[in-house]
Amino acid sequence: MQNSSIPKKDVESGMGSTAKEDPNQQKETSYAKLLYCFFGIFTCYLFFGILQEKITRSNYGDEENPERFSFFYCLVLAPCLFNAVFARGVLTFTKPEPDKTPNYLYAVCAITYLGAMVASNAALKYVSYPFQVLGKACKPIPVMILGVILARKVYPAMKYLSVMLIVFGVAIFMYNKEKSKAKEGDDHLMGIGEMLVCLSLALDGMTGVFQEKMRSEYQPNPHQMMSSVNSFSILYLSAMALVTGEVFGFISFVTRYPYLIWNLLLFGITSALGQNFIFTTVTSFGPLTCSIMTTTRKFFTILGSVIIFANPLSQRQWLGVVLVFAGLIMDGLYGKSKSKAK
Repeated sequence: MQNSSIPKKDVESGMGSTAKEDPNQQKETSYAKLLYCFFGIFTCYLFFGILQEKITRSNYGDEENPERFSFFYCLVLAPCLFNAVFARGVLTFTKPEPDKTPNYLYAVCAITYLGAMVASNAALKYVSYPFQVLGKACKPIPVMILGVILARKVYPAMKYLSVMLIVFGVAIFMYNKEKSKAKEGDDHLMGIGEMLVCLSLALDGMTGVFQEKMRSEYQPNPHQMMSSVNSFSILYLSAMALVTGEVFGFISFVTRYPYLIWNLLLFGITSALGQNFIFTTVTSFGPLTCSIMTTTRKFFTILGSVIIFANPLSQRQWLGVVLVFAGLIMDGLYGKSKSKAK
């Protein structure tokens, strides 16, 4: 029977059921595209993270009384603009079939996407960074659960086990017991922080549900999805930046420190390239696979840093490494073959 998680039109990825190709060749093409997307996401968001940290954590102006960048809406708006322009440019040259996806799905998807981001960052006011990181590591779980409940997805038992191994492995690898004590005195606010993290996870799951619905029912082109989601995101963020007055402070800040524009340009470019791989993954392999990629990306970034700089790993971190690779290998060897039988 046909796998409901694979669009009929995705012939070029090697996973379509309408092309009369050798199954082994289809599988090799699929894995090649999967690796292409993973390394694309990994590379682009590695530089994206570096630039984000450089923009938000650098000191500007006088060394004795420096300023810090604190314009969140404008910071998120900048890459959304680049994402939308990049996607529209690709669509102009490729000229795919018209997108039949209803605009309300894109509008709601943009709300859940931005809401998850806002809730995750707001949680840092009340909980420690390690706690927030652990929450992000659990992202594939709500994507899978809400996909089953709301989108009626069917996953093989091995998929559930592989996802749990990956999530648990990333969590114990990245958890820092010492740093987690940084906000022990904020016990009265922990409830709010935990709720914000849970809200972020729930919204991530809802985003996955809407993406899966678009993918399975309307099969939009990756750049059509990218263009529409970012267009609605620009609309929401522009409204918030104007209502809060943040845009005026942002313009004044950039006027005082014009060299910031270069970092913002690079920030937007890496975001556009990264989202290109993100939406290609979503439309080709589904939001769950994409969430697993984005979750393990940070793990591999830290692991690579540890190896390059020869920093020792604790026994707990080695256990995390083993669990992550076990989950990835299990998913690669058994997950897809089982899902085809559904």
